[in-house]
Amino acid sequence: MSQWPDRRILDLLGIELPILQAPMAGATGSAMAIAVGAAGGLGALPCAMLTAAQIAEEIEAFRAACPGRPLNLNFFCHQPPLPDAERDARWKQALKPYYSELGADFEAPTPVSNRAPFDEQSCQLVERLRPEVVSFHFGLPAPQLLQRVKATGAKVLSSATTVAEAVWLERHGCDAIIAMGYEAGGHRGMFLSEEITSQIGTFALVPQIADAVKVPVIAAGGIGDHRGLVAALALGASAVQIGTAYLFCPEAKVSAAHRHALDTAPASETALTNLFTGRPARGIINRVMRELGPMSELAPRFPLAGGALMPLRAITDPQGNSDFSNLWSGQALRLGRHLPAGELTQDIADKALQQIGR
Repeated sequence: MSQWPDRRILDLLGIELPILQAPMAGATGSAMAIAVGAAGGLGALPCAMLTAAQIAEEIEAFRAACPGRPLNLNFFCHQPPLPDAERDARWKQALKPYYSELGADFEAPTPVSNRAPFDEQSCQLVERLRPEVVSFHFGLPAPQLLQRVKATGAKVLSSATTVAEAVWLERHGCDAIIAMGYEAGGHRGMFLSEEITSQIGTFALVPQIADAVKVPVIAAGGIGDHRGLVAALALGASAVQIGTAYLFCPEAKVSAAHRHALDTAPASETALTNLFTGRPARGIINRVMRELGPMSELAPRFPLAGGALMPLRAITDPQGNSDFSNLWSGQALRLGRHLPAGELTQDIADKALQQIGR
């Protein structure tokens, strides 16, 4: 299509529509990426919770279904935390009443909740499989690893939640920057600061980042339909990244309880919480968030906080009870529609073009 007012992302990534599917770990896989990619957007595979063999299998499925289409592999760039037995113990003690209520074994060893950061093995995988796009969350990997990624020809994206982060990412080699507003669901991409009050909304963030960097900007957060795409383009973005809206699609791998929460929660019932992983992430408010408060100084560092919740989830999840499960969602959840992902992608693009052409 030639009607888009800003073709920089289209040309950079080799896509037809300025729509990127957010790589939501645990909630999306090759089926979602295939649907979005076939429609002309950029499909993504979240890799932080997958083994190398699983990643290779997912890529193979995508390439078989979408030959010639670009694919985004997404990785986390966090530093694994140092052991802190005292903090772990305090956190588990805070959860003890729930163990007693549900009959979970409090004395049993605490399971380990893990997310793999981008490392030597990940880099070798990228060098072997050569995805067209590699995106990062929580900054960028070590310079020597990043240079090896770029040497494969992959375009590099990463998320910025402040102007300072965007400038840093451009200086360190990003080909485009995802401007992640406060409205966005899932983990905040913040990496230069842990101060949550530094976070601002998408439509305040996008034009400031667009003014501060020369590379293309991708708007993310609170965008669920064509109106968000049109507004983002007007504010200086070249494209949008959409997450929560895709969770309503049949290709999403979310639990029945998560789907029910997405269908019924008011838009005002999301909050940033660190209870489930140790990093701020936006989700639908549930029992544990209400009773402990969504942000707790007791929660262990990312990604360890979820370990002590696992025995509780093992009991409640099979019952369709989401009291102790993360229900990631952005603030635009009430814009969600039950459409196949490819149809949703095309509908957003078509209606945006109609509005731009008026």
